[in-house]
Formats: sequence, structure tokens, C-alpha cells
Amino acid sequence: MAEFGHSRSDFQFEPLARDTLQQRVYRQVADMILDGEIAPGESVTIQALADAFGVSAMPVREALIRLTAAGALTLITGRSMGIPRLNAAQLEDLRNVRMEVEGLAAEWAARNIDAQRLEQLGSTYDRLDEAVSAGDTKAYLRANRIFHFAVYQAAGSPTLVALIETLWLRISPYFNLLHGSGNYAISNRHHRALLKALRQHDPKLARKGIHADINDAYALLSQVLK
Repeated sequence: MAEFGHSRSDFQFEPLARDTLQQRVYRQVADMILDGEIAPGESVTIQALADAFGVSAMPVREALIRLTAAGALTLITGRSMGIPRLNAAQLEDLRNVRMEVEGLAAEWAARNIDAQRLEQLGSTYDRLDEAVSAGDTKAYLRANRIFHFAVYQAAGSPTLVALIETLWLRISPYFNLLHGSGNYAISNRHHRALLKALRQHDPKLARKGIHADINDAYALLSQVLK
């Protein structure tokens, strides 16, 4: 009978340290995008990011290639990358998918969330409130991401969180454009309603809170991007 299998020498392994560095740089750039640190109309270069992270250009270039493939970045010139422009159809499509996926995550979170995560969400909500009062866009966008993803992680599905992150890589830079519109204060009222729904373990109200937040941002962005 034939024997199947491989000896260790049959496989080719990439150096672990190199892979780890590539992933770490990718995570840093992705976090910048998710936190709105690269706004529409701004650009970044491979060399500037490499200098900021203290690494060579290679892992930065590979991270940007991955993010371009995901639709999070686009080539502006031969050396710079920026946020792709969203047209009306793309914006509506993102809204529709986010409503389904993030709404489902909120429902699952309402069923699964524990007291410790609820306490953390309460603290993050306070940070959002402070950022709104101070008019601090960067602090608001960072806390907004932390709040939302704490909810989605409470759903207990890494697959669902990964899908949502892919959507946020495309939409979150545009949250910068809502500054001065009053949306941050409105959005935080939806956050408060969502937090209440989670404390009550009410899946329907949790989905409603997420939907209201997504819809209000969409309505304003659809006007801004005309």
C-alpha cells in the first residue's frame, strides 16, 4: 500500500521574523485607516511610513499592496497612495452591506455580552462624549472605532469581525468629512441607545441602534460626496 505524507524537508518555509514584520506593518497601516488618520484627499508615501515605523520600505510596500487589493487605498502618483473616492452607488452599497453585517453582529452581541465588556463600553462612550464636547475629531474617530469593534467582538464571531473590518477599511476615512456637521453628537445618541439595548440584552433594539447610526452617516455623506 502506498504511503502518503511529507517529511519536514519537503516543505518550504518563509522566515518567521520576516512574516511577523510584514503582518505588524500591515496592522499598523490598517489601524491608521480604521482610525481615520488618513482622510480623503490626503496621501502617504512608502518612505514616509517606513521612516515613521522604523522599518525598510519592503514590508510597507507589501502592506500597501494588500490594502490596495482590499479597496482601502489607491495609487495617486508613482510614490504616493490615498483613499479611493466613493461614488454614490459604492456608498449606498457599503451602507446596505453594513446594515446587514453590523446589524447581525449587534444582535449577537446583545445575546452574548458580559458585564466586563459592558463596563468597558460605558467608559468608551464617556470618551466619545468628551471628544464631542471638545470638538476633537481624532479622539472621536479613535473612540468610535473602539466602541463599535468592542460591540462586534462581543458577538463572538471572528469571521464576522473580519468582514466588518474589510467594510470599515473602505468607509471609516470618510467619517472625517462628518466633522462640523453635527453628526458626531447625533451618532453618540445612537451609541447611547445601543449601549442601553446591550445592557438589556435586547437584540432587536441593538440592531436598531446600529442601523440608525449607519443611516445617519450615510445620509450626510451622500450629500457631501455629490
